Amino acid sequence: MIGDWTERFQGTARLPRAVRDRLIKVARVTHMSEGTQVFGPMNVPDSLFFLYEGRIRVVQRSDMGRDIVLYRVDAGESCVLTTACMLAEEAYEAEGIAETDITAIALPKAAFDRLVAEEEAFRAFVFAAYSRRLIDLLRVVDDVAFGQMDVRLAARLLALAGDFKEVTATHQHLASELGTAREVVSRILQDFQKRELIAQSRGRIALLDKPALRDIAAAE
Repeated sequence: MIGDWTERFQGTARLPRAVRDRLIKVARVTHMSEGTQVFGPMNVPDSLFFLYEGRIRVVQRSDMGRDIVLYRVDAGESCVLTTACMLAEEAYEAEGIAETDITAIALPKAAFDRLVAEEEAFRAFVFAAYSRRLIDLLRVVDDVAFGQMDVRLAARLLALAGDFKEVTATHQHLASELGTAREVVSRILQDFQKRELIAQSRGRIALLDKPALRDIAAAE
């Protein structure tokens, strides 16, 4: 059971108590398993998703079948693509996949429209999130267009590993993360392995020399 979910999100926690109580009544709690498609191309959203627990990966697929990860939605955030599509009343052009089991709050469009129109705090939350994500997307475009792939791959391995020394990912998964071909990723990983920066096994990459990878990631 989820109690007062409005406390979990910055944009709803600042709303007047009466408005929050109304939201709790009209919103619905939904659970999805890891790997489930949360939303997909050609679907017009009828609810705004607030991610209570878990993580969603938002992916764009080209006509050639190549994927690129646009951004991730973490617990405590809303999906800005859903927001944009609801405001424009247009269908998604990307896909949202549950990277973990997720719990989300679905706010119906009618309630969303009222809040945006009537509540300054909620409106500020929506557009601040929109602005932050737009900057993230511009960085993705810049990386794809101008970034050196070995630099980007080293940075992504470090980001995916976090405090750990191993990444669970296939070459195709990493290619999708970076918006490039699997063969390109495989070639660079082979080079990293020859230099003893990493060690590879099926679906796993051990980071043997994080400082050296950081040096590569910091290169321009």
